[in-house]
Amino acid sequence: MKFKEFDAVVVGSGHAGCEACLALARMGIKTILLTLNLDSIAFLACNPSIGGTAKGQLVAEIDALGGEMGVNADKCTIQSRMLNSSKGPAVQSLRVQADKVMYHTEMKKTLENQKNLVVRQGEVTSLIVKNGKIQGVKVATGDEYYSKAVVICTGVYLKSRVIIGNCIENTGPNGFAPANKLTKSLIKNGFEIFRFKTGTPVRIHADTIDYSKCEEQLGDEFTPNFSTITKNKKKNLTKCYLTYTNLKTHEIILNNLDKAPMYSGIIKGEGPRYCPSIETKVVRFSDKQRHQLFIEPESLSTKEMYLQGFSTSMPSSIQYQMVHSLAGLENAQIMRDAYAIEYDLINSLQLDATLQAKHISGLYFAGQVNGTSGYEEAGAQGIMAGINAALKIKGKDPFILHRNEAYIGVLIDDLVTKGTLEPYRMMTSRAEYRLHLRQTNADLRLTQKGYELGLVTKSRYNIFLKRKEQILEVLNRLETVYSPKKLEKLFTDKNETLPKVGIKLKDVLKRNNINIYDIVKYLGLFDNYSGNVLDEVQTEVKYEGYINRQNVQINTLKKQETTLLPQDINYMDIKGLRIEARQKLDKIKPLTLGQASRISGVSPADIAVLTVYLKTLKTHR
Repeated sequence: MKFKEFDAVVVGSGHAGCEACLALARMGIKTILLTLNLDSIAFLACNPSIGGTAKGQLVAEIDALGGEMGVNADKCTIQSRMLNSSKGPAVQSLRVQADKVMYHTEMKKTLENQKNLVVRQGEVTSLIVKNGKIQGVKVATGDEYYSKAVVICTGVYLKSRVIIGNCIENTGPNGFAPANKLTKSLIKNGFEIFRFKTGTPVRIHADTIDYSKCEEQLGDEFTPNFSTITKNKKKNLTKCYLTYTNLKTHEIILNNLDKAPMYSGIIKGEGPRYCPSIETKVVRFSDKQRHQLFIEPESLSTKEMYLQGFSTSMPSSIQYQMVHSLAGLENAQIMRDAYAIEYDLINSLQLDATLQAKHISGLYFAGQVNGTSGYEEAGAQGIMAGINAALKIKGKDPFILHRNEAYIGVLIDDLVTKGTLEPYRMMTSRAEYRLHLRQTNADLRLTQKGYELGLVTKSRYNIFLKRKEQILEVLNRLETVYSPKKLEKLFTDKNETLPKVGIKLKDVLKRNNINIYDIVKYLGLFDNYSGNVLDEVQTEVKYEGYINRQNVQINTLKKQETTLLPQDINYMDIKGLRIEARQKLDKIKPLTLGQASRISGVSPADIAVLTVYLKTLKTHR
């Protein structure tokens, strides 16, 4: 049976698939979401948390563009913490423990109520491609869905297998069915396939934990919401706990390494560098006597507790020994074994900056199928792939975020320019302009763009305009000059040297011991402005010098980023380019000179040659 009533098809309903189909539908595109199992929509297969270092920035950016992840996380928060709060604003990130059951339920409800979107269970088995253009997909029942664009968001389900010791099952996370047939179609259509591995820890019955032996981890009393449209303040509804591995734990692991699939050769896929199994940690960091582990609730509706940091694929009998060696878990009841999961993915270098396949028009990829790990990285790619698929259907120019505009830009540029040979995780250190790309100013950077795309609603846009206006109002009032007499008590109480002449409030705020709330308290100013306005102003003022310096760097590099490279260049014929550079440039075909400069194997000397070549090209055209 053939279905032709859809303009776009999204394959997979994880975090990438949800953002992709919502973006398409909200931009007016008739879309169908095809997923292996409706019960796996927005499933938090690993840790039921959203955000974290650099990931909180991604969630804020998704929200600023009009996405759903931040809205849904705010609905489902059961504990909230601001990470790195004692450090600078560039690395501060919100992280929440989300209710796993509620997160799935609320996102499924959102999809089901979305105009222009049909949600349907079914396994996509092959692509329908003709003359280098996507035509649609075929599902296991034999039905065919024809469309103008397809977004592949298969997560870890492609030919996935779960591994616990010598027990290997061809299944997806949590026992969900795998997608065993689509890989063959991808290979047939010219995609290079890799194999990665990730894992998840045991789940423990909450009533079998001795919390007196663990360190209590409370949520922060005051944290912001992810979404600018969330009205309710976050509440901490539960506690988390901290325990540690010990020498006995390490001894059990080391004595049983021959049984670990990671070391016995059973696991072939490349694992994550930044979230390794506990056995890898013990071997790699043999000098450490302990590793911290977080005990976190899965949901308010279950007794299951998640042991963060204790990912393993050891046999279940060894897992029991390992868990029972931990303080507070001596009598713990394991409800679900930890496991490793292997899965297929594509080489992300085969995609352009819109996440469209270079050799198949209208076919997009987002999420773990591109080599990333994490819900937030998936959601960020999903909304961008959905936006660009919608723009292509409408015949409009693509939407690309650059590295200086968003963490999303850093993420996608890394994937399509450098590629990845291991599960890619977003970190603040990957962003050159992280002080500029703060979680708190995501709306100031991106909401205007989301509104122009048609993703940000009028009500959300008005919230943004009001906040922007208030920030400017406060900044303007900080230009007011105050006399030493009016500032005397403030400066005395804060152990600051009182100036002899009048001083702008802006310069008062730059003093180390004075913050914006001191100005509110001592001078009676700004008490009618919200905390998120005052905090943003304070960051802008106190870090003004650093921000200005970063803006100069951004402007300097903009020339390279806006220098387009013709896609018909034959790099193999350009004299002066080194052989490696020719090969890499010919394979990746960068869109700009800036992108070319970030390709591994392309040197500054090669960029100089390219620059001269472009000038010659302009002269002859």
